[in-house]
Amino acid sequence: MHSDKIAVLYGGLSSERDVSIKTGNGIYNALLRKGFKNSFLLDVDWSLPEKLIKHKPDFCYIALHGRYGEDGTVQGLLEYMRIPYNGPGVTASAISFDKVITKKILKSVNIPTADYFEYKNEQSSPFYPCVVKPAREGSTIGVTIVYEDKEFIPAIEDAKKYDNKIIVERFIKGKELTISIIDDLVLPIIWIKPKKGFYDYTSKYTKGMTEYLFETGLNAKEEEMVKKVAKDAYEVVGCEGASRVDIIYDGDIPNVLEINTLPGMTETSLLPNAAAKYGIAYDELVEMLYFKGKNRYE
Repeated sequence: MHSDKIAVLYGGLSSERDVSIKTGNGIYNALLRKGFKNSFLLDVDWSLPEKLIKHKPDFCYIALHGRYGEDGTVQGLLEYMRIPYNGPGVTASAISFDKVITKKILKSVNIPTADYFEYKNEQSSPFYPCVVKPAREGSTIGVTIVYEDKEFIPAIEDAKKYDNKIIVERFIKGKELTISIIDDLVLPIIWIKPKKGFYDYTSKYTKGMTEYLFETGLNAKEEEMVKKVAKDAYEVVGCEGASRVDIIYDGDIPNVLEINTLPGMTETSLLPNAAAKYGIAYDELVEMLYFKGKNRYE
C-alpha cells in the first residue's frame, strides 16, 4: 500500500475529452490494483486550481489530451504549485503541441520532416498533394489530405474550426510508424495500417478500422534508422518520461510527423501495446511513469 495521494487529471476542456476519460479511468484502475489506494479521479475544468488547493494531492497523474492538458498549461500550473507530475515539462509540452514550432526546431537541426508552411493571407499551396491541419490539435482532428487546388480552401476552413493557426505539409506516401520512448528506452516500432483511407479520427477510434502491426516489414538497418530519428526528435524538444513520435517512412527517409507528449493510456493504446511487446505490463507501465515523475523537484 502506497501512501501518496494521487489525483488522476482527466476529462478536460479539449476536443479530445472522451479519449482522456478512457485514459484516466485506465490509469486510475491500474493505480488501485498497484496499491495506490489514495488515488482519485479529478475532472479538469476552469476551476482546477481551486480543486488542487482543496484536495492537496502529492502527485498529479496527467491523463489529459489536447489543448489545456498536453500544451504545457497544466504543467505550468503544477510547476507553480510544486506538485510533481508525469511526462514532459512545460517547454517540451508547449513546443510539441505546436506543429509549426516543432517543425522549425526539427528543420534547424536537420531532423527529417516534410516540407511545410504556415497558412496566412489566402495563399495557395506550392505542393500537391498536401496535408492541411490545425497546428495545435491532436487525434487527427481537422486534418484533410488535399489533392488539387479547388479542395484547398475548404480544407483550410475546416481546419480553422479547431485553430486559427494552420499548417500545410507536403504529403508523403509511406508507412506510418509510431515509436514510444521512455527516457532512454526506445520501445518496439508499431506500423499503423488503416484499412482504408488515411489514419483519421474514425480510423483511430473505431474498432477494426486500423491494424497495428509489430511486423513492420523494415530490415534491421531501417529499424535502427527510424528509432534514431525518433529519439533525436524526442531529445531535441526536451522530452522526458513517456512520449510517442509519429513518423512517415517512404522507404528512404523517416520523416517526423509529430511528437505526442501525453500518449493515450487506455489498455489498447499504442504506448501500452509497445510496452507490453517489450515486456512491461500495463499496470507496471502506469507505476513506472508515476515513479519517474515523483521526484521531479528533487
